[in-house]
Amino acid sequence: MARRTTLTLNPTVSSRSSRRRLIAVPALLAALALTAACSNSSGGSGDGGGGGGQSLSGDCAKYQPYAGHSGTTVTMFASILSPESDNLEKSWAEFSRCTGIRISYEGSNDFESQLPVRVAGGNTPDFAIIPQPGLLAQMVKSGKVVKPPAGTVANQDRWSPVWKTYGSVNGTFYAAPMSANMKSLVWYSPKSFKAAGYEVPKTWADLMALSERIARAGAAKPWCGGIASGTATGWPATDWLEEVVLGTYGGEVYDQWVGHRVKFSDEKITTAMRTVADWMQNPAWVNGGYGDVKSIATTTFQDAGAPLLTGKCLMLQQASFYKAQWPKDTRIGPDGDIFAFHLPAVNPAIPSPVEGGGEFLTAFASRPEVQAVQNYLSSSEWASSRVRTATGWVSANQGVDKSLYTDPIDRLSADALTDPGATFRFDASDMMPAAVGSGQEWKSLTAWFAEGQSIQKTAADIDAAWPQ
Repeated sequence: MARRTTLTLNPTVSSRSSRRRLIAVPALLAALALTAACSNSSGGSGDGGGGGGQSLSGDCAKYQPYAGHSGTTVTMFASILSPESDNLEKSWAEFSRCTGIRISYEGSNDFESQLPVRVAGGNTPDFAIIPQPGLLAQMVKSGKVVKPPAGTVANQDRWSPVWKTYGSVNGTFYAAPMSANMKSLVWYSPKSFKAAGYEVPKTWADLMALSERIARAGAAKPWCGGIASGTATGWPATDWLEEVVLGTYGGEVYDQWVGHRVKFSDEKITTAMRTVADWMQNPAWVNGGYGDVKSIATTTFQDAGAPLLTGKCLMLQQASFYKAQWPKDTRIGPDGDIFAFHLPAVNPAIPSPVEGGGEFLTAFASRPEVQAVQNYLSSSEWASSRVRTATGWVSANQGVDKSLYTDPIDRLSADALTDPGATFRFDASDMMPAAVGSGQEWKSLTAWFAEGQSIQKTAADIDAAWPQ
């Protein structure tokens, strides 16, 4: 599941409004003058671009294709919270200043449950950033999703064709990919490894042997873990299962599982669940710094890695976007406080399995200013701007110069996501129907960890939730 939230929430709209009212008049006039220097409002075009009568100059000239809609506002709803959402808003700040289009952003830890409620209740945002193709399909079925304009469609030429399929429902393209992330990482402390004489494992067998060696040494638990995430509690456990299924059986069985041609109760999947249990439900191996196996269900995924910095656990399986959770003064790199390595395949015959996730910009309105924002946020120019705002964010947009990735984790992830020899697959639970992938599977896997529920019942309950 491609969750990218953090615990620190954005300031509320009311608090932002209060701060705006405190701006001194001279500062306000200066801001208005700056905006006027870059844009002059006028009517816009029907495809969200063309500039109309609004002429942009200087640093703003590059936004001319999106001009003509000054003074308008579009709303956006997503699961991305501060501090990551702060960087997201920075990525379009210049676009907003130059074009005069304000993007009113709201993040929620209950995004997946709240979006359908808002859409059904008529409180639909102009945009939603949806991390699950299954949820996208549910929204398309509501009849409220608007097909993207021609400019957004044209921008898909800069992505591998498979990404367009992830943003499509029944062969029709609806949602442009915005980001990509590498799920198949293990975070660790190079400092702790070096002090104990441990080496980064290259195979699954080596990883399991290292885990046993760490446990026997007794100074720390080999693994940390946390799957609590508000109404999305359970999603990290789906990643662990997906990594094992892909790394054991490869892409073909993985695809059959996503389509329920291979059920959760199939021997292949229950065998994969036993592999996960031997790994992340091993009482001798988890949950360093927090408690026993059941504590994984009550530890937030954001907090799960903190014991790596204190030496209470030595490894955490989490996605590339977890980088945003480390304290700002954390040194990240091969010789730093924290780094990561590629999770090895369970079956060495599977070539470089890579599970990834992503986010898709979905529109519920077709006003010209909405289309202008849609065209910009699907462009290579925006993706490059987003890379520049902060580390910890990766795009599979081929128009992004890889030299922009100054962070070693980002570069590691970008290389893996674009490796033509890798066995890449999108997050399975995000591809499954929303009732399963972001519903019953989260619930059942949480019960598997929190209550010790059997593999058989866990699998059967998920299968029973599959739409007929």
